[in-house]
Amino acid sequence: MSGFMDCFGASDIGRNRATNEDHFLISDVCKSMRVHQTSLGLDHQTRLFGNTQGKLLMVADGMGGHDAGERASQLVLDTIVDYVLNVLSWMLQSDSTTEENFVDQLKESLIACQHRIDKESASVEQHRKMGSTLTLAYIIWPRVFLIHVGDSRCYLFRQRKLQQLTRDHTLAQLVKDSARDEDPKNQNEILDGKSNSMSHVLWNVIGGGSEKPHPDALAIDLEMGDTLLLCTDGLSNTVPSSKIQEALSRNTSAAAVCTELISEANDAGGSDNITLVVSRFLNEMPREMLIQELEEPLAATTDTGEFVAVESLMTESAK
Repeated sequence: MSGFMDCFGASDIGRNRATNEDHFLISDVCKSMRVHQTSLGLDHQTRLFGNTQGKLLMVADGMGGHDAGERASQLVLDTIVDYVLNVLSWMLQSDSTTEENFVDQLKESLIACQHRIDKESASVEQHRKMGSTLTLAYIIWPRVFLIHVGDSRCYLFRQRKLQQLTRDHTLAQLVKDSARDEDPKNQNEILDGKSNSMSHVLWNVIGGGSEKPHPDALAIDLEMGDTLLLCTDGLSNTVPSSKIQEALSRNTSAAAVCTELISEANDAGGSDNITLVVSRFLNEMPREMLIQELEEPLAATTDTGEFVAVESLMTESAK
């Protein structure tokens, strides 16, 4: 199977905040080596790269006031990058035991983030009780592994339907879940006056004075035609799901979707920072990207892009 992965991220300060406390990251993960000396005729300090091991997508929403929130989300992403490069297992075999161990390692990365934030919180007075959400997607085609804490979100858009894959770790969501379990028919009455006041109160974050995060984990198979959307609550709390679904349903590039949804959030007031990562899994490039390629050739194509490399890796590991 061949295909094209169109991935793009964007972050906007919004209209009411003085600083942007969100961060995002999109990266290919691959082995590499730097050659210092050899008789093979390679240039000094040549770097050699192996096949792509996966695609890493992350969004983080910091909290703590002043510059503490921005610093917290930065520390979380920096720590995850370091963990993936130096601790995480490189090869994932297609069996349940290896997959379970892989997910456990991804969860452990959040403990490393907690230690990093705790250390800085203890040494910098202005950063006391700073914290951050994290929504992470690690893609090894066709599997995507989700690790999540906080109220940022991951959506799956499949066959023109939008599904929220993550659970908001807010007190409001706990009230909703409890009401649904106790009295599904009258849950709206139970929620009145309770959930609105607790919609921004997080019970599960990295840092924030908590002892440790309690991440949710999920692994699913992706399909051609799917789109993943990772976003902070500056988007999900402002733009209705119907508008998000409408934007994702258009035959446009990931970059165009990001631009449209940020505009929607700002038009609705832009009360918070807005950050999102859109990843489409396509049989062919969107029309505007084909036009862009005619004007300025893209580095990755359907024949040589990392999406094919990841799929090839899984094919080889299954043999």
